[in-house]
Amino acid sequence: MALGVLNPQLKSSLSGSEFFDSSYLEELPPPLQSYLCLTIFTCFCPAYPVNIVALVFSIMSRNSYYRGDYDGSRRLGRNALYVAIASVIIGLLIIAISCTVHFTTMDF
Repeated sequence: MALGVLNPQLKSSLSGSEFFDSSYLEELPPPLQSYLCLTIFTCFCPAYPVNIVALVFSIMSRNSYYRGDYDGSRRLGRNALYVAIASVIIGLLIIAISCTVHFTTMDF
């Protein structure tokens, strides 16, 4: 067989048209959005019961994602985000109120 002559079956198999299997082109899962870093950050805010709830939602979101429940993971991740934002706002309010009380009270 000469180098310049190609077998037609070999050529079609190299192009991939004959042996193309569409099962390899499955949909990729959506990206994981559990907001775990944000919820760990909120654990340093002084609103502890709310922080724990955000962390639990985030962990539940990750578990749902790895089990293949992408819709449940997205829902729990969104809940973790909302609770984490509420935790940050409550923590900042607690810090602001405690600083205001501390610096405005006069000791006689």
